[in-house]
Amino acid sequence: MIPLSLTARIEQWPIAGAFTISRGAKTEAVVIVAQFNDGRYSGRGECVPYARYDETVTDVMAALAAIRGRLAQGLDRAGLQQAMPPGAARNALDCAFWDLEAKRAGRSVHELAGLSAPRPLTTAYTISLGTPEAMAEAAKAAAGRTLLKIKLGAAGDAERIRAVRQAAPRSELIVDANEAWTANNLAANLAACAEAGVTMIEQPLPAGRDHALATSPRPIPICADESVHDRASLAALVDRYDAVNIKLDKTGGLTEALALAAEAQRLGFDIMVGCMVATSLAMAPAVLLAQQARVVDLDGPLLLAKDRPDGLRYDGSLVHPPTTALWG
Repeated sequence: MIPLSLTARIEQWPIAGAFTISRGAKTEAVVIVAQFNDGRYSGRGECVPYARYDETVTDVMAALAAIRGRLAQGLDRAGLQQAMPPGAARNALDCAFWDLEAKRAGRSVHELAGLSAPRPLTTAYTISLGTPEAMAEAAKAAAGRTLLKIKLGAAGDAERIRAVRQAAPRSELIVDANEAWTANNLAANLAACAEAGVTMIEQPLPAGRDHALATSPRPIPICADESVHDRASLAALVDRYDAVNIKLDKTGGLTEALALAAEAQRLGFDIMVGCMVATSLAMAPAVLLAQQARVVDLDGPLLLAKDRPDGLRYDGSLVHPPTTALWG
């Protein structure tokens, strides 16, 4: 066992404009970067504490500080899975472990994980929640993109999705309601989305109050987001959802995310790989996971005013695999 030193820092990255969903708006992404050093090599991981899951920057930094002693005593990536619960703090450490292991071995993470070499992928681009007019304007500006993710979750969603479809007639549309619909308006909103040619809807009902999905007609595939975190959460979703959105900040890192994807596919779920608003350092490990996904939503850096050095390369709707200068 090789003892590791751990440093962690908080970073603020301005968003280009504002990012708005049904729960509110923000103008900057606050991330935490964890970095290991063993005296010769170093590895990095990035996470986003998320208030929806009762996470704060202060709490995540405290969790990282609390485990520093065990890392110095030789805690490894396998041990980390039991030492910390799923969530942002473990994600930063797990991804830093993968980066460090790759540098020590002189091999890429995909090789160490037994995965095929990653290829460029088509990623969604997010249209924030707003008035139908504002969303149509944003969709028109992005109409050349292959896949648009439309944030809904307020009164008038039918008008919003119609306006977006008119503004971007050729783009594939997916919708994210962020738990803001109800059993009473579910059927009407699903019908409006079906009319607009939407191909997938994320988390229309609140996690824990999504029982109606088991008995309501689903004209469009429904994807769990807030309802799925790690493998333990899958069993309750079988009769309610058609797909699961895997995010590393929910699973607690790439290690559990890969296991979750395998189990989800065994149970018949399609895979979506998503992200929080963050830099390319957070997206890099998710690109490996996303190679097996039906839908990829890794546009976090595109929503920032600027990305970090050596960030992922985006060519229109394509996101390219990371270079070793960034991660892995």
